[in-house]
Amino acid sequence: MKPIIELKDICKTYVMGADTIHALKAINIQINKNEYVALMGPSGSGKSTLMNLLGCLDSPTEGAYVLNGTNVSTMEDAELAEVRNKEIGFVFQTFNLLPRLSSLDNVALPLIYAGMNRTKRIEKAMQALTSVGLGDRVQHKPNELSGGQRQRVAIARALVNDPAIILADEPTGNLDTKTSIEIMGIFETIHKAGNTVILVTHEPDIAEHAHRIIRLRDGVVESDTLNPNIVSAFDPNHHYLKARQSL
Repeated sequence: MKPIIELKDICKTYVMGADTIHALKAINIQINKNEYVALMGPSGSGKSTLMNLLGCLDSPTEGAYVLNGTNVSTMEDAELAEVRNKEIGFVFQTFNLLPRLSSLDNVALPLIYAGMNRTKRIEKAMQALTSVGLGDRVQHKPNELSGGQRQRVAIARALVNDPAIILADEPTGNLDTKTSIEIMGIFETIHKAGNTVILVTHEPDIAEHAHRIIRLRDGVVESDTLNPNIVSAFDPNHHYLKARQSL
């Protein structure tokens, strides 16, 4: 199976005055289509830098990032923006919704950048909101919604462009326990529907929802393991990961 994400000897270096910060050091990761992966690590581990690279929000200093068959490592900002809109659906801790727009218009926003006509945009945005249980809240603005409902709108927006990858950054960080469980249930449904999900979190109980957990520390991959509580011995990703770990 060809990976949807392949990171080859990825390094990211920042120069701050007289200091050089090596945020990522020779990272090698492969993620297959329809995997559900959690990225974990303490502050300073490099997980936020890695998330920015995976989301095409930044480019590596060295190494190659192949996303869905395309090397995006050396792309210019405009090219990366196009890749982001087409290939990646983002879900953020702070929702990042535009306060003056309705739920429907917030969800439809990526489709404007994709050049889709209004009729089709509204149809797809309605479908996405209905899929996360908000078909009756399409005209509500963010300040008229609960935190959990706002995150559902953000998830619908991430899904509306049919991206190859859903990248979620601390998606339950601003939610209570009950709502967090509900939101993680939506991600599980998204994964079961065939999407590749990458979850960035520092919370072990949230990472436990993923089928594979990658831990970073000091800019390197500390561990890359299957979640034994979820993945069976017959999961095809099990064989892929075991084979890769034996190299």
